[in-house]
Amino acid sequence: MYPAELVRPMREDLTKVGFEELHTPEAVDAALAKEGTTLVVVNSVCGCAAANARPGARMSLQNAKRPDHIVTVFAGVDKEAVDAARGYMVPFPPSSPSMALFKDGELVHMLERHHIEGRPAELIAENLVDAYNEFC
Repeated sequence: MYPAELVRPMREDLTKVGFEELHTPEAVDAALAKEGTTLVVVNSVCGCAAANARPGARMSLQNAKRPDHIVTVFAGVDKEAVDAARGYMVPFPPSSPSMALFKDGELVHMLERHHIEGRPAELIAENLVDAYNEFC
């Protein structure tokens, strides 16, 4: 587990634009039980989260259509919450960072680490915006 002081700025990278942090499996279940669309970002300390995933997620929110709810769990910090979120992402294998869009609790779009790593934030945002335009 990473120290709270180390991950605080990485958490704030998303919470400052409105992402709700989920720290427990119960919070994950409640978030995904809500009607509408929910973006779940599995945050992490890796370089591709800092350079690509978090900026891409933030940029994607500039779209006219966007998810009703935006939430995040932090890999390596909130293990039980991350495990619960990943349980909703089956059949995709666990990866972090990753992003999943749900509609009425059903997984409708997934970005795994291999879709994020090495790709510019703008391309990640564009991928998410395409999903928002289709499902939101």
